[in-house]
Amino acid sequence: MKKTFPLHVEGKHPERLLEAIKHEIRKYLKRERSRPVPADAHFWDFDCRFGPSADQAITVPVHTINTHINALVAAGGTQFYVEILAKPGIREPRPEGLEAESAPEAEQDD
Repeated sequence: MKKTFPLHVEGKHPERLLEAIKHEIRKYLKRERSRPVPADAHFWDFDCRFGPSADQAITVPVHTINTHINALVAAGGTQFYVEILAKPGIREPRPEGLEAESAPEAEQDD
């Protein structure tokens, strides 16, 4: 998905338009995640870019897109550009030292 979303469309309420845009982005992510994953991958990962225009877009994590949209709206932006590209993701095994630290400790009865 590579798209520029206008935030002010004549005849549409700005808050409803904003929610419709966020819904479209969530719907795209859900559709991409439901596609079959290639045999050599574990999940779908996403490369995301966000900015007021395609030229000013910066790389952001996929889970922060709504935060960036809200910040741009609060700053009075009139449009924004979103680029979301799906790519196969491979899980990295945890390092040996972290497994023991993250495991919950058993409670001892005295």
